[in-house]
Amino acid sequence: MKEKMQWPWPWRRRKVVVVVVLRKLLTCAICVIALMGLLSVRVHVFPSSKVSDLTDPYKLPTVTQHELNYQKLSAEKKWTQELTPPHLSKEQAPPHLSKAPLSSHKLNGANGSLDFEKLWKQPSNHDFVPCVQPGSNYTAPDESRGYLLVHTNGGLNQMRAGICDMVAVARIINATLVVPELDKRSFWQDTSNFSDVFDEDYFINALANDVKVIKKLPKDLSSATKVVMHFRSWSGLEYYRDEIASLWEEFQVIRAAKSDSRLANNHLPPDIQKLRCRACYEALRFSPKIEAMGKLLVDRMRAYGPFIALHLRYEKDMLAFSGCTHGLSDVEAEELRTIRENTAYWKIKDINATEQRSRGYCPLTPTEVGIFLTGLGYPSNTPIYIAAGEIYGGDTHMADLRSRYPILMSKEKLASVEELEPFTNHASQMAALDYIVSVESDVFIPSHSGNMARAVEGHRRFLGHRKTISPDRKALVRLFDKIEKGLLMEGRKVSNRISEIHKKLQGSPRRRRGPVSGTKGMDRFRSEEAFYVNPLPDCLCKRVSENVNASTASMR
Repeated sequence: MKEKMQWPWPWRRRKVVVVVVLRKLLTCAICVIALMGLLSVRVHVFPSSKVSDLTDPYKLPTVTQHELNYQKLSAEKKWTQELTPPHLSKEQAPPHLSKAPLSSHKLNGANGSLDFEKLWKQPSNHDFVPCVQPGSNYTAPDESRGYLLVHTNGGLNQMRAGICDMVAVARIINATLVVPELDKRSFWQDTSNFSDVFDEDYFINALANDVKVIKKLPKDLSSATKVVMHFRSWSGLEYYRDEIASLWEEFQVIRAAKSDSRLANNHLPPDIQKLRCRACYEALRFSPKIEAMGKLLVDRMRAYGPFIALHLRYEKDMLAFSGCTHGLSDVEAEELRTIRENTAYWKIKDINATEQRSRGYCPLTPTEVGIFLTGLGYPSNTPIYIAAGEIYGGDTHMADLRSRYPILMSKEKLASVEELEPFTNHASQMAALDYIVSVESDVFIPSHSGNMARAVEGHRRFLGHRKTISPDRKALVRLFDKIEKGLLMEGRKVSNRISEIHKKLQGSPRRRRGPVSGTKGMDRFRSEEAFYVNPLPDCLCKRVSENVNASTASMR
């Protein structure tokens, strides 16, 4: 029987040592490779939280003059019709998307691992589609009985709604509508004319079968006696046909001193309601230069991937008007109080800021918005477009939101000074750019339910019920206060609560809300949901599938 060969002891010992060393080297190599892989994924998916490093690298190249050839913008390129902007090349895409598209990863939110699709998924439109064509008995406008002059009032979106209502009023009273005058005396002191903000010729031609619209009052009537009327708020058909139309017996020109909320939200003939929608969503286009610049901003924002448009209504005028001072210094609160006191047409002067906030009447602060977005599950690399004017307090109040979401963009960051120069110092035109980006965003979130928030929500509903998350400010304030007092910590519990509250507040189809039960008089109309916030059922109809039509036909 052969004996096994025995190695000398020193040699065996040396062999063991070599094996141990090799094992340790191999283990270290595996750890290094794994660590590098982990860091590589993290770098691609989550950008640095250092704000100072983000501004310039994320800014896309400026456009050439050829790209801004406003007059050659065709109807086919209209921003509301382009549902999917052209795909951008890798060279045009921002750094954090060039190697690892966001869609290929799970996004980590406060609720743990939330799928990309869940965060950006659009609500079902339940087959509701626009239906704004008039009925079979609708005729061309009757012979004009006189001229309607309109002085609009308020900011951009208040004026938009007023203009569309006055189109309907002109139809009701058989008037020739003179292109409305924009408000030049409001808080913003904007000198823009109608043609600076809207496409005047398109407006006139688009409404030719509904109302005769002219640019100026005929010269022979410039000295004619005009009756100036403050149309009654939320008035119905009878008021305009009986009281206002009777003025034609004495006057050739009626001047509407104000245009906001002068027409009822409900109980009007279907053809009048559809006309309001045609005026708002078809005829009242922005001017070619605004539409072109707005589309450019959308394209540049799309280069960052799916994005949120945040209407951060944390501007000086809003805070002064509403009396909301939570999170502000005593000096800031006093400044806002003084502004409110000195603004003559703001009727309410003494406001309890704490009570306003507890009732949900105050806009969310930038800090509160950050908590809200985190609670919904949006990760720190979410691109956010700030649709707003100058934020009150600037970086002081934006620091917390920016630390959570470093990719905060705006028209001022996406475009050069030269590109924005034609619109600067014109509040309505700058607001129009924000409006376009907000309507076209993947998700729209307003921090307050003001005129722009309501207008954008309605437009997004009309275009297919695009995802619009409306914060329940009253419920959120209770959560925020507990967090601020240390009674509640941010995390899964808060996130679950925020998600649960907003499960049904994401823009799904529903009928326009009527008045609050028990309200009377003007308060009853005031409590209704405004017509342009939700055009259902008047201007949105359920699509009938071909299969249903075929089945119905076979049953006859």
